Amino acid sequence: MANVNFKPLADRVLVEPEAAEEKTASGIIIPDTAKEKPQKGKIVAVGIGTSDHKMSVKVGDKVLYGKYSGTELSISGTDYLIMKESDIFGIV
Repeated sequence: MANVNFKPLADRVLVEPEAAEEKTASGIIIPDTAKEKPQKGKIVAVGIGTSDHKMSVKVGDKVLYGKYSGTELSISGTDYLIMKESDIFGIV
């Protein structure tokens, strides 16, 4: 698990996206230009929530989220997404 020196505020979470698929099920290699954005990742940091919203995910949870959810950012050379917990569909 990544050790990140980043603390999300309020009801935000930091997600490390899974790598995009390299091959199809039949073995065809997918070029970088055709790869789908991943929609699954691992929670690496969680905010404390708000007075109206208690956080229901925790560090280490694998989650599904929308294709265009979150904002991309890079910390120490690793790419992450930061998003509100409400952008997460569920825990896998």
